[in-house]
Amino acid sequence: MWRPYFLLAVFTGCVDLVAGFSNGKVSAACGDMVPQHGHDPSPDPPPYSITVDKPTFRPGENITVSLQVSSTDSMYFRGFLIEARDAGNLDSPDLGVFILTDPNESRLLQCGHTQGSGVSHRRASRKTQVEAVWESPKSPPQQVQFLVTVVHEYKVYWVKIAGPVVSLRGATAAPHTVVPVQTTIPTALSTPFSSAGCGHNKSCLRDPVGCQPESDPHCFFLSFSNDEAGSSVMFELSGPAQGYISFALSLDKWMGNDVVYLCVNNGGRVTINAAIVSGRTPPELDALWGQAWTLADGIIQCRFHRNIVLHERFNLNQSYFLFLAHGRSHQGLIHRHDRQPLISTDQKVITGRPEDLSGSRSPLLIKFHGALMLAAWMWTVSTAIFIARHFKHHWPDVTLLGQRLWFQASATDYSCFLPPQHAGSHPYIGCVVMALSVIQPIMAMLRPVPESPRRIIFNWLHFGAGTAGQILAVACVFLGSTQQALLLPSPWSTAVLTAWLLWIMLADLLILIHSWSFRCRGSKGH
Repeated sequence: MWRPYFLLAVFTGCVDLVAGFSNGKVSAACGDMVPQHGHDPSPDPPPYSITVDKPTFRPGENITVSLQVSSTDSMYFRGFLIEARDAGNLDSPDLGVFILTDPNESRLLQCGHTQGSGVSHRRASRKTQVEAVWESPKSPPQQVQFLVTVVHEYKVYWVKIAGPVVSLRGATAAPHTVVPVQTTIPTALSTPFSSAGCGHNKSCLRDPVGCQPESDPHCFFLSFSNDEAGSSVMFELSGPAQGYISFALSLDKWMGNDVVYLCVNNGGRVTINAAIVSGRTPPELDALWGQAWTLADGIIQCRFHRNIVLHERFNLNQSYFLFLAHGRSHQGLIHRHDRQPLISTDQKVITGRPEDLSGSRSPLLIKFHGALMLAAWMWTVSTAIFIARHFKHHWPDVTLLGQRLWFQASATDYSCFLPPQHAGSHPYIGCVVMALSVIQPIMAMLRPVPESPRRIIFNWLHFGAGTAGQILAVACVFLGSTQQALLLPSPWSTAVLTAWLLWIMLADLLILIHSWSFRCRGSKGH
């Protein structure tokens, strides 16, 4: 017996979804009736009901379908989408057309090949009741059932709630069976993850190295292995986090245009999503299934499957660097990761042979940059400025390679610089310091002779540029020491830098006092 379902899907009243129904995404939205919000359907009973104005109908006759809030606790919804389909084949073409009852709140859509076969919201307003008139086709089936997907807010929705059944008048009613609807609601993990098999039957990336997620509460753990059919990969992700844990597949060691998989703590439930790093819209190509999760003692664990080949983009039979990160979230919205991500040392073919992978949260280039800058500014620069300021008059005739020794020493602080890294204001201040450091020796080489009347201009410019560079350099060093990529111990790194700064200031002050008192005694002797 040919029986149609009548599908009523309510989506959030978001402008982007309204636009999506008119730009070629109608088929996808009308097909599975699941809003593409990157969140799972609510497991709670839906606070909505569906009614019709008549239990039977004739060919070409109208039926008014009403969706209303069934509870009294100030519930509402923001949008809707209504369709009609064959009960025995939910993939069949849509049936009938709709007539608008309130053009200010609703609009006609084309779900499939027929214009007006769907009706949806027009604007993002709160609604407690909507009506839609469905005109049955000239050759209708014997039964029509109404299904509804309701969205209360962006993250709270119910998928395909079963509604009433209406019958063709005069037809013999056939037994009606509701076809079960497949959902992607994650299930609970029965057992915690284990590191057993790492490097043998699955690949693992762990921090700290060799940690065991089943016994170490501080272990960040990622594993992946091929399924028996060889068409998908199972991922397992675990770690202590207040908001979320995630991993990314990247073609290089810099974030950008990478695919990210997130397990987010959302009010005591974990949602498992895919996203693109340049935006928060989940990619349509990343269909996740077999989802499961657990949340206990501040540790998030999640598991999911993903097909190996997905439209030639981020296919799992290619090589990627793996990023492992975690951070805070608020009401399901994620914030920037708390620490520098763990990055695999080498690229890895996801479907390749199992390996126990290694990684680091501190790239080698950044370590070199930090070490050279600390050595330059804590030792060479400080020494050079100290000599140039206080020993110029004491070593007037001491030379090295034909130049005065104090001048040679003051020029040694410009030889240990690497390009600044992208880390907040630190690189911008570093660029200014670099520019001042280049200007200083150029001014020194072009300085007028001591007897020149323009010598005082050079002295003030040279003093001003040097002092500004030194002050900015101190700020740059302190900002650099807080960068996540350096992994310096806190607060000890700040304490050491503060002690160094106080020592430089104290030594400079003592030498100035000594020089001032020496000159005073000399003037009194004359």
